[in-house]
Amino acid sequence: MPVYAYKGVTQAGRSTRGFVDAESARAARGKLRRDGVILTDLSESQAAPDPGAETKRRDLSFDLSRFRRIAPLDLALATRQLATLVGAGVPLVQALSALTEQVEGARLKGVVGQIRDRVNEGATLADAMAQSGVFSDLYVGMVRAGEAGGALEQVLSRLAEYLEGQVRLRNKVSSILIYPTVMFGFACLVIGILVTVVLPGITRMLESLHKPLPVYTRAIIELSTFTRHWWWALALGLVAVVSGFRAAIRTKTGRARFDALKLRLPVVGRTVRLLAISRFTRTLSTLLAGGLPIVRALDISKHVANNVVLGAAIDAARESVTEGQSLAQPLKTSRQFPPVVIHMIEVGERSGEIESMLEKVAQTYEEQVETAITRLTALLEPFLILLMVGIVVFIIAATLVPLLQLTSAIGG
Repeated sequence: MPVYAYKGVTQAGRSTRGFVDAESARAARGKLRRDGVILTDLSESQAAPDPGAETKRRDLSFDLSRFRRIAPLDLALATRQLATLVGAGVPLVQALSALTEQVEGARLKGVVGQIRDRVNEGATLADAMAQSGVFSDLYVGMVRAGEAGGALEQVLSRLAEYLEGQVRLRNKVSSILIYPTVMFGFACLVIGILVTVVLPGITRMLESLHKPLPVYTRAIIELSTFTRHWWWALALGLVAVVSGFRAAIRTKTGRARFDALKLRLPVVGRTVRLLAISRFTRTLSTLLAGGLPIVRALDISKHVANNVVLGAAIDAARESVTEGQSLAQPLKTSRQFPPVVIHMIEVGERSGEIESMLEKVAQTYEEQVETAITRLTALLEPFLILLMVGIVVFIIAATLVPLLQLTSAIGG
């Protein structure tokens, strides 16, 4: 079989070159096109390529697109576009080819191209997505159920709605938290400048007076001196504390204690619980409507809740359902879910409309999450302002009082 040398550009925009074996130049172009390579030069090679050299080139190449994160919004838009194409009757391989040209993210474009090639080789869409390692169990499970039930378009539409809803909720929470985050950073900056830049000059002036200083003034001076001389130790200590905390919550016991603590915190704990329950009910509703068995849906939804304490309650509910019993009762026994959630699930089980009931719960709790975070922010803003003003006033008072006393003494 002839061997062709090629030069081209990948979909990520990286130059590439190598050899490909094909029946003809046209077949070689088609093969490289399926691999996502845009050709700039193709010629038949007279000498066989050195496999070892080519392997070394590939090993040494560094494809940054592999490390680029796929934005949730890009994934939601791609899912919506694929649902539209499938609903219009476009064959799946052609729909994936069209989607490859439409998506903008380099990472997602490459992933969709790989999925298209696997589907073209006979794999199911769900298997191809699972092999990519990019799509969640929720996504793959729903696509698998949609393919098995002949309702791929409906499942993709529901997935798109779910992903778009998650993006909207995340954006709302992020936009609400921007202002207090900026305020806190500004407060830290102001205090840092006062302690490390302003105070040293005033300290030298106070020390030149050779007068006894108030206790709080000496404390501020010592703090300023310590910060300027040992800032690197403070930085290392902060890194060590953060690293130790992250290592602790990665353990099973540490994560369980941390999640339980979050739920017990005043004010914040209620918001954390609302957010976890809204994610759980939204995900479970989407999975059940997509045709997944309830046991499998509960297993996936447990991870989306992202809380070990609530996850244990969901595990108990899954065991109950596996034994043919109610979903609502073990959730009620756990005392981790509000009564309104239990009541809605009970009504859904009796009426056979548990998906719609869960969706209503999710909508209600998402609105409550937004309201709760808005209230927290409203409380946090004046607290941060008062804290910053208080610290600045204390520092100024500690340094100016001795100077005022000196001025009064000289005037007297």
